[in-house]
Amino acid sequence: MADLSLAHLEAFLEMMSAERGAAANTLTSYRNDLEDAHAFLRGGGSSLTAATSDALRRYLSDVTGRGFAASSQARRLSALRQFYRFLYAEGMRGDDPTGVLDSPKKRRSLPKTLSMDNVTALIDRARSEADDAGPEDAGQLQRLRLLTLIELLYATGMRVSELVGLPASVASQDDHRFLIIKGKGNKERLVPLSSASREALMRYVAVLSKTQDDEGSPFLFPSRSASGHLPRQVFARELKGLAARSGLPAKTLSPHVLRHAFASHLLENGADLRVVQELLGHSDISTTQIYTHILEERLHRLVSDHHPLAIAQKKGT
Repeated sequence: MADLSLAHLEAFLEMMSAERGAAANTLTSYRNDLEDAHAFLRGGGSSLTAATSDALRRYLSDVTGRGFAASSQARRLSALRQFYRFLYAEGMRGDDPTGVLDSPKKRRSLPKTLSMDNVTALIDRARSEADDAGPEDAGQLQRLRLLTLIELLYATGMRVSELVGLPASVASQDDHRFLIIKGKGNKERLVPLSSASREALMRYVAVLSKTQDDEGSPFLFPSRSASGHLPRQVFARELKGLAARSGLPAKTLSPHVLRHAFASHLLENGADLRVVQELLGHSDISTTQIYTHILEERLHRLVSDHHPLAIAQKKGT
């Protein structure tokens, strides 16, 4: 039976290569995962070809016990599913024992973010560099642009693609207290601007207008790139440089981290999750719920600081 299982394994790998064009690394992963499963099953008196659903559950439980991450467990289950579907399609088995197996739950990683103090240090550095650049300084516009990008991003939490692609008309709208952002699916949302972001925007636009011709650019952050606006990669690179000059870990800082900081800091200071969902432009509240750990921490502090029993216990100690 062992030899038959290995023969079926070779036939499966040949099919994956010839019919589906699987890469060499993929085939190696399938082979290693399925041979590992076969070794376990054979130790329990079964085989890869003849394994039952219960036997495969025991194998997956063993994989978990060996400390493999959920992603690795999911990959092994995927290999098993592909193998048994092949056996079923070729008439080598009359059933698929993986059909009733549940995929391992992956822990959703929490987004990287910055503390409020770190964001303040970043903005202070950007503002200081912009203030130090005089009218005759060739880098004045670039420094003001970076300050404006950071202020707008932290004030609104917009996606970096939405930010760099803002239209020039933003600067000429009547009410600068709000910004209309066109997000995914061309859906528009209204977000408030902070006084600091409005001030940075006006300073930047005043200098920008002196460098443009009569027609100008349709974008708030023009560039000679193919898109016509500042590439997101350029902004990310300038942000990392600013982080390094601010004494912050540049390697982990990106525009997306500032978007997460916006959401995290709002929730830490009492904002409703639904409000944050609207500001971020999430169509589904489940996407925003990755931040619920912040709400849970805040509720825990609220109860421990204000519940009568908790207060009495603190006084007793």
